[in-house]
Amino acid sequence: MSTTPESPSAPQGAPAATAEAPGPGSASAVSVVLNELPLAAPLRWLALGLRDFGRAPFIGLFYGACFVGMGWALLRVFELAPAYTLVLAASFLLVGPFLCLGMYQTSMRLERGQRPDFGDSLLAWQTRTGTLAIFGVVLLVLEMVWGRAAMVLFAVSFDGMPDFRGSVMALMDPANLGFIVAYLAVGGVFAGLIFAISVVSLPMILHRQTDAITAGLTSLRLVLTQPLVMIFWGALITALVVLAALPWLLGLLVVGPVLGHASWHAYRAAVADPPPPAEPPDPQPGPGGG
Repeated sequence: MSTTPESPSAPQGAPAATAEAPGPGSASAVSVVLNELPLAAPLRWLALGLRDFGRAPFIGLFYGACFVGMGWALLRVFELAPAYTLVLAASFLLVGPFLCLGMYQTSMRLERGQRPDFGDSLLAWQTRTGTLAIFGVVLLVLEMVWGRAAMVLFAVSFDGMPDFRGSVMALMDPANLGFIVAYLAVGGVFAGLIFAISVVSLPMILHRQTDAITAGLTSLRLVLTQPLVMIFWGALITALVVLAALPWLLGLLVVGPVLGHASWHAYRAAVADPPPPAEPPDPQPGPGGG
């Protein structure tokens, strides 16, 4: 594993061209070099994410408003049709990471010394449509299995399937301690798996010409080889999202885009740039050549 120090917002001493994607098929998941990260690295990522938000506030606030709107829609559906809450929540869990593509694109432009563009951020997905679609299907399958496992757990734990209001009460009732532990364990397994395969996957797909499998396995390698740093990063994300949701979800207006920008810097710090392509050898003069 490389011991390269954590990269700042732009590679030190490197021209902007180093941020360009390498050629197709240039690396496999096992050949991608991962940098050694200090335990405090997630705090630096948050600071860089806050800086990028301040440098492009309009773009950030637009995506933050999208996160707030998604949260309000989820609360409204919970009030009117609780049975559809889980489906909508799974959809938002899928849409959220792809909304972050706009923040990744913005941070990438800032890193290269370019002016970020709102329209450019909206169309970031167009550069890697097929790969992003494959990765989205993987996330969707995992979230569907997660939802099914939760439903089965409810079904075997209670007499009939409670509605979602009853589900919340069940989770708060100390008499259902066994169910609560099992429910949180199942949720933790699936949430951890989704986090592990996606923590740097989407920015890597956007930044490099890489396939979904390589990006997912690289992300998984990072989590398995540096678990303390990544657990700390996951805990920070969870805590900030929970705190942002308390005042009518309005905190997501800022926290959402800051975390999106910070995730870009997490990827840039953790995944080393590929080596430049080797220069072709100089042609040797033929016999009698000058």
